[in-house]
Amino acid sequence: MDGNLNLEFNINKDTNTVIVKKDLASGQDLVWDAFTKPEILDKWWAPKPWMSETKYMDFKVGGRRLYAMLGPEGEEHWAIMDFTSITPKTNYQYLDAFCDENENLSDEMPRSGWNLEFEGDNNKTTVTIEIRHKSLSDLEMIISMGFKEGFSMALDQLDKVLISMPD
Repeated sequence: MDGNLNLEFNINKDTNTVIVKKDLASGQDLVWDAFTKPEILDKWWAPKPWMSETKYMDFKVGGRRLYAMLGPEGEEHWAIMDFTSITPKTNYQYLDAFCDENENLSDEMPRSGWNLEFEGDNNKTTVTIEIRHKSLSDLEMIISMGFKEGFSMALDQLDKVLISMPD
């Protein structure tokens, strides 16, 4: 299996969206699992040296994932994913938000809507992720925090995790 396939990262300030397209050298079922099973998701979701730790994940429409991004010096940044739509193996959508460990949403950080599309076969999968923000200022805030660099690093880690997993 050959990792490090194509990654496209596009920011559209006219529509307040980020579109990320990633080709992965793994079958669609395995890639779907890497995004929807917390025991796999936690292996790659945070950029090194940070780690992702899921407190709980109820992957269903109306369900939620509560997780922390844990920094090397003891930092904790909590977030949620509220799942709004799931079409198994091909698409899911959620609203994300920063929060505290008790799920109280942050008033200082914007929410965004994520739409993830999975297309592929047994050997290669393309994941297209559209992240929609309410305003240009929300989009610019997230970008200024290093979202592009951090998420690109996480997706590179996903390549490595998938390579280490049996198909």
